[in-house]
Amino acid sequence: MMHLARDVAGPCLAPHGSVLAVGALDGLHRGHQALLARVRERAAALHLLPLAISFEPLPRAYFSKVPLPRLGSVRDKIEGLAQAGMQRLLLLRFDAALAAMPAEDFVHRVLLARAGAREVWVGADFRFGHQRRGDLALLQRMGAGLGFAAHALETHLHDGARISSSAIRTALTADDFAAAAALLGQPFCIGGRVLRGQQLGRTLGYPTANIRLGRRVSPIHGIFAVRVHGVAASLPGGRSGTSCTRDTGASLPGVASLGMRPTVGGREVLLEAHLFDFNGDLYGRHLTVEFVRKLRDEEKFASLDDLTRQMHRDAAAARALLGLPLSAHS
Repeated sequence: MMHLARDVAGPCLAPHGSVLAVGALDGLHRGHQALLARVRERAAALHLLPLAISFEPLPRAYFSKVPLPRLGSVRDKIEGLAQAGMQRLLLLRFDAALAAMPAEDFVHRVLLARAGAREVWVGADFRFGHQRRGDLALLQRMGAGLGFAAHALETHLHDGARISSSAIRTALTADDFAAAAALLGQPFCIGGRVLRGQQLGRTLGYPTANIRLGRRVSPIHGIFAVRVHGVAASLPGGRSGTSCTRDTGASLPGVASLGMRPTVGGREVLLEAHLFDFNGDLYGRHLTVEFVRKLRDEEKFASLDDLTRQMHRDAAAARALLGLPLSAHS
């Protein structure tokens, strides 16, 4: 089981030493996965603890004047790091104090005193400390005198381009889910707990599982053909696992809306997923929605009748994309 800590201050998380990865780690894409695999391998070889250091909010989001779309939630990051074999996670609160910390202090207070670093692994473009003055060269210079080694993992490419969170966001913005999945190493998904809504979809013939995004900013919006994971865990005899890669039960096909719901005067971004040919109770369950293909942008309709007719068309299009027979509405 992975141990989670949040603060700079505190006892050493690895008194006998650690091999650690440091980074924002948004989305845990294929480059991150390679970094974590290297840390896990080196920790096993050196008989040390594999440890990850990351930040919430993301440093880039903290400094941005506009909301930064996220590839994964905090929960996704924690679960993904545990699944990757990290035994300790120092998920630092990125605030004014941490932003102002000199790079040298970060090395002494975080990498050494808090994380017990014996070997540090970062991405090639990693920067840290006040005004981003810390880099691999500084880590290597300080490590030579303080007893730890520092390395940058070789850049991972896909079709000749570097794998990065920014490249994945660009692919998602262009509705290229195949490209995003190739960079992520799995389909793009959004998960969350199913909450009770206005139940308007049920009255229109399309009951939905509603997931609030809260403060998370999605890189995509619109109407989509989807597959929903984690439903099997909600049924009698079902097995656990709700992520796209860990779902041990069958996913269910559906159609989903992600946005503000302008026709009904929505005031927050909501993910509403209608599962085809399913009539169970999913309230309170944690589900993960895998986005397969975008059908259209959101739009405001003049009436609920017009909206319902479009929902029939959306459902038919999603069924066709997912290889399902048409329903009575189609």
